[in-house]
Amino acid sequence: MKERIAIVCPGRGTYNQNELGYLKRNHADKISLLSEFDAYRAQQGQVTLSDLDGRDKYSLKEHSSGDNASALIYACAYADFLSIDHDRYDIVAVTGNSMGWYIALACAGALAPMDALHLINYMGLAMHNALIGGQLVYTLLDPQWNPLPGRREQVLALLNDINDELGAEEAFVSIELGGMLVLAGSDRACKMMMAQLPPEQERFPMKLHNHAAFHTPLQNPVMQQARRELPTAPFRAPQTPLVDGRGVIWTPWSTDTQALWDYTLGHQVVEAYDFTKAVEVTLKEFSPDRIVVLGPGDTLGGSVAQTMARIHWRSVEDKHSFSTRQSADPVLLAMGREEQAAPLRKK
Repeated sequence: MKERIAIVCPGRGTYNQNELGYLKRNHADKISLLSEFDAYRAQQGQVTLSDLDGRDKYSLKEHSSGDNASALIYACAYADFLSIDHDRYDIVAVTGNSMGWYIALACAGALAPMDALHLINYMGLAMHNALIGGQLVYTLLDPQWNPLPGRREQVLALLNDINDELGAEEAFVSIELGGMLVLAGSDRACKMMMAQLPPEQERFPMKLHNHAAFHTPLQNPVMQQARRELPTAPFRAPQTPLVDGRGVIWTPWSTDTQALWDYTLGHQVVEAYDFTKAVEVTLKEFSPDRIVVLGPGDTLGGSVAQTMARIHWRSVEDKHSFSTRQSADPVLLAMGREEQAAPLRKK
């Protein structure tokens, strides 16, 4: 009997120094697909993904910029997805975080691979060229994943205070990320947030390099440009249920492709992305045996696990119980970790 798995697609910030060479190491067998991706990039006058992945050294400036990072992460994640052994695993749902929504469209079959690349490359380049504002991460939990009393209310009050002081809406919640919040805003609002949020666990608040104020009204110019230039035609009903950044399910039987385009290039761009809700709905509605987070990297695993703990899924209630469960019978597999990816791959 096949195991039921749900797929989580990663967003920006997941291809870092340790991931350099990810495609070469793990996906040399997908030369045909990667050649198509490279040809597209070359046609756009951009450095190819094979060249980026094959660099001798990781460059934060080059590898993390939106015009490169978005397509590179997509190639890694989609190649991981294609590696999963469908004879042993039944994929019951697909979701993603932030830019991972675009990758989820490809994995669920709502966009063909090259159409997804065009969407992802276009949006990555548009965000890079505009580079409106920034993002930072802040925690709502203690090191054992217990909620910090009053922390959410404290953060929201600070955002209101900053907006009042600036006389405009410039500070926002960008992403609900398990036990963390991704905050975003104008450059001046981000500086104020970084200065005024209480330091926590020696790393929060943490500024995200080369990230714009994604999922906020500040991206309205990018949204309007994308809606003018990206057609609805490539969108189709998914072959596998999709869960979006509101927790809404898009099924193979009921999806309105115009509405799917409208969400992808509308709400998803300028409104907060609730990844926590997306994971929660995926767990509750599809009851997978395991969650599989596609590579590159494995940083998204913590947010998924924190969401499991939030709803007490499969006896996971905090960091300790999650670790205990993972040691006995893993409920979360990250393909960015070789030892966890190996059992998932086709033999």
